[in-house]
Amino acid sequence: MKYQIIEEDGFKYVEVGTGETLVLLHGLMGELSNWENVIDHFKNNYRVLVPILPIYELPVLTLGVKALSRYVHRFLKFKNLSQVVLIGNSLGGHVGLVFTTSHQEFVKALVLTGSSGLYENAFGGSFPRRESYEYIKTKVELTFYDPTIATKELVDEIYATVNDRSKVIRILTLAKSAIRHNMSKELSKITIPTSLIWGRNDTVTPPEVAEEFYSLLPNSELNWVDNCGHVPMMEHPTVFNEYLDKFLNRILLK
Repeated sequence: MKYQIIEEDGFKYVEVGTGETLVLLHGLMGELSNWENVIDHFKNNYRVLVPILPIYELPVLTLGVKALSRYVHRFLKFKNLSQVVLIGNSLGGHVGLVFTTSHQEFVKALVLTGSSGLYENAFGGSFPRRESYEYIKTKVELTFYDPTIATKELVDEIYATVNDRSKVIRILTLAKSAIRHNMSKELSKITIPTSLIWGRNDTVTPPEVAEEFYSLLPNSELNWVDNCGHVPMMEHPTVFNEYLDKFLNRILLK
């Protein structure tokens, strides 16, 4: 990550820029570097915050999407923020949804990309064989439409993570929490503007998931990114940023 991570009062986060606040929420296996292209593009016109979700710090017995939502709440209060735009990928989108259903007064708009909350197919429905580097490499490549996006550095990071027993327990705990916490009956409560930016070739949260989100969120738009998997802001950052720019310009009347 080329941006400095700030540590204060028990929070770790990246903060750059000034203006309307965008809060970026990373996924379960997502590194902060996933958001670099978004930060680069928006930092000149917006205040961009990227909190590091305490996936590996919270007590295992209380770990889940609700606990991460409470962490986001504490973080926003710590930064004295309200009326932010929450932008979440994968598990980060799910956390954003849970937070918004409880604290919609904090959120001006919501952006979901490859979000869990209705359905996900992480690791093909089963946890990976940890000892097999090739297996992990194949699964990471399947996250993208273009497998070359799965660099050796990225595969190495995820391989190290899934071979750390403590981290594996937490990943499984969070994955189970995400599956249990289906949002379908709660989405109608979210009346703020919501933009869905989705990879048309996403195999983790397939296109029909985006269509279901679109049908259940009363104030939503659906934007497709062609030849794209689960992480549009990494795989097609220019297209992702264009969609996000248009949405922000519309909802913030810039």
